[in-house]
Amino acid sequence: MRNFEGRVAVVTGAASGIGLSVASRFAREGMRVVLADIEREALEAAVAGLEAAGHEVLGVPTDVSRWEEIQELAARTVEAFGQVNVVHNNAGVVRAGRLEELTLADWEWVLGVDLWSVIYGVKAFLPRIREAGEGHIVNTASSAGLQSSHEIGPYNVAKFGIVALTETLQLELLAGDEEIRASVLCPGAIATRITESERNRPDAATQTETNQRFQELAGGVVSRGHSPDSVADLVLRAIREQEFWILTHPKWIEVLRGRVEGMEDGRRLVTGFGG
Repeated sequence: MRNFEGRVAVVTGAASGIGLSVASRFAREGMRVVLADIEREALEAAVAGLEAAGHEVLGVPTDVSRWEEIQELAARTVEAFGQVNVVHNNAGVVRAGRLEELTLADWEWVLGVDLWSVIYGVKAFLPRIREAGEGHIVNTASSAGLQSSHEIGPYNVAKFGIVALTETLQLELLAGDEEIRASVLCPGAIATRITESERNRPDAATQTETNQRFQELAGGVVSRGHSPDSVADLVLRAIREQEFWILTHPKWIEVLRGRVEGMEDGRRLVTGFGG
């Protein structure tokens, strides 16, 4: 899809970070944009800022882990703007812990927001994009969807799942010869508030030493990461050029080569840039 003017986009996790940068970039391209987020005050501020800049936007408070709320988001989008062309399933959270210390509630929260929300987003919006005749779906995975990291098991599982889901979606779209495509976004360290995810967790979780350490270490890495605006540029290019993979850090290609080499002898597990 090359023409963005007048088209309609939906972005989840749009009140901050990558989501807000992508929504803002879509708006500057002339799109009408629906911003969805669970954080109401931040969402209202994001919408107000875009409206003040002269853009046509709508904010919809949404718990993306709930199917009925994604259905409501889709319905309100069509009600407001008549169609949907682009959907960026972007909302995400993380909880750290060794596998033996993670609770079932930890797993349910992370998988609900990170994986089920993408499943719901594709299910709810793909038929509506088909009705519009052309469009694109972008799903935010992670570099953790290409190579696991220790102590964030639910996040790894969710992000690998998003990669698999998006690959499946793209294959089905190509087989159907449709004017719709998909992309999977696999960010490395980006300067967002991902390590502060639990500010929006509905149930209080006990702070553990592992999670505290993760927040401190990963928070430092993330704060020095690429800007969310640079990611928005990559997303826009991927839609325009029909690129499937969106990698923010090209070095991950080398990690993936090492991963495959490790598979050849069956003994070596790549653990990151140094692997």
